Amino acid sequence: MDTTINETENSFFASKKKGSDIKGKFIIGITQLAVVLIIAVLFIILGIIVYEGREKFSWEFISSFPTNGMTEGGIFPALIGTFILVIVMSIAAVPFGTITAIYLTEYAKENSKFAAAVRFSVRTLAVVPSIIFGLFGLGFFIQFVGGGVDKAFNGGELHWGQPNILWASLTMALLTLPVIIVSVEEALKTIPRELREASLALGATKWQTIKNVVLPGSISGIMTGTILAVSRGAGEVAPILFTGAAYYLATLPGSLSDQFMNLGYHIYIMATQSSDVEKTMPIQFATTLVLLILTLSLNLVAVIIRSRIRRRAK
Repeated sequence: MDTTINETENSFFASKKKGSDIKGKFIIGITQLAVVLIIAVLFIILGIIVYEGREKFSWEFISSFPTNGMTEGGIFPALIGTFILVIVMSIAAVPFGTITAIYLTEYAKENSKFAAAVRFSVRTLAVVPSIIFGLFGLGFFIQFVGGGVDKAFNGGELHWGQPNILWASLTMALLTLPVIIVSVEEALKTIPRELREASLALGATKWQTIKNVVLPGSISGIMTGTILAVSRGAGEVAPILFTGAAYYLATLPGSLSDQFMNLGYHIYIMATQSSDVEKTMPIQFATTLVLLILTLSLNLVAVIIRSRIRRRAK
């Protein structure tokens, strides 16, 4: 009797374990399949871009100006314009985003209504459509700020009160600001509270603790925010449609008050406004390939800087 009961129990637990093993393998298989699909989609996209753009992609294409109604030639002005846009955007957004994150993490009280309002504003900015930022840049930076500067210092003559690379960069900085703030804030929170308390116990001020303990330990998070901002800013088109991007320019921007060509906008023009879309198809794919290479290069520079800072910290 006891033997029969034991055999029944063993059979029950064995079947239950077998069922759990099957479910576990199924879940593992699903997760692995998801990873494979993501990697496959990435390589398919890159493969199509490289294959379709290989015909046009060359040093001459990168270093020359568009010709023959932009159906021939290269993309040099768009490449330089995008590079300047990303650099100015980063200079404007990264320090401001970092300072905001420091305030929210280090200075604001846990029950601060002002800090809660700031966090709500950051979350709201993160979900605002990018075209809205473009309209805001047109109304605030160009018409209000630029127009006000021209009235005050240029006798009403248009100089800053028109689309240019500065207003486009500041508009893009606003777009990427939530990404930077959230990334830096999360990085600051990873620094143990004990390190802050030890620094303060040794006589350091609040700012000295932040400068010498908190920021060095969270520099990788700051660089991560910069990388994410560069990645988004380099590919966005909608915010710069009204604030500085030009259809075609025969010269490079000589100052921040000049308009500029942009790789993303150039792809849009080639795909929708070209007199012969089929003829410009190789230009579209080659321009996309250059944009990817530029974005990856800027990201690689940021990653290298982050790695060197980490090694020095150790």
